[in-house]
Amino acid sequence: MEAVCARKELLHDRTDGELIDDIRLGHAEALSTLFDRYSRLVFDIARKILRDKAEAEDLMQDVFLEVYRKADLYQSGRGSVKVWLLQYAYHRSFNRRKYLALRSFYDASPADALAERDLSGEWSGRERLAAHEWEQVLKHGMKELNDKQKQIIGLVAFDGLTVREASEQVRESYVNGRNHYYRGLKKLREFLGHNKSGAREVNDACS
Repeated sequence: MEAVCARKELLHDRTDGELIDDIRLGHAEALSTLFDRYSRLVFDIARKILRDKAEAEDLMQDVFLEVYRKADLYQSGRGSVKVWLLQYAYHRSFNRRKYLALRSFYDASPADALAERDLSGEWSGRERLAAHEWEQVLKHGMKELNDKQKQIIGLVAFDGLTVREASEQVRESYVNGRNHYYRGLKKLREFLGHNKSGAREVNDACS
């Protein structure tokens, strides 16, 4: 026990770079020390991006396992170990968020949902739209919706409410609110799909 404590104390005094060198030699205790130093920071980044505690915890573990496997890739000349870790955290978090969003893990805003389909190539051959152009398409397409769909999508898109909050505000159950939301979103997608030159038409109409 004394030997273990002494080893932990020794690792505690080592620099981040020295800990990476130890990890390269297969010393798991060095990874544990690095984890103690930066796990909270990695978790906070992941939680901010993923907006889900369980997903953030899983991603945090994945980041440090990847650091253990790929310690040889670290190059001190390109930045500190802390920066390297944060780059992993951001990169993995955004990739995971994209994966979850495409599987409807989030109640994405209508503009985001339309943009994801454009980025995924479902409307191949169409002109890629900038964020402000998506908002113009959204406003133009809202004319195709019924009153409930307009209310809920408007509250989500322009007031920043969640689908649950918007449902409560229009006095609908969450289930009914989601139905109105996604049926309206489907109409917007159909509207955009039928207007092959939608970006140009909408921008010209609003200019």
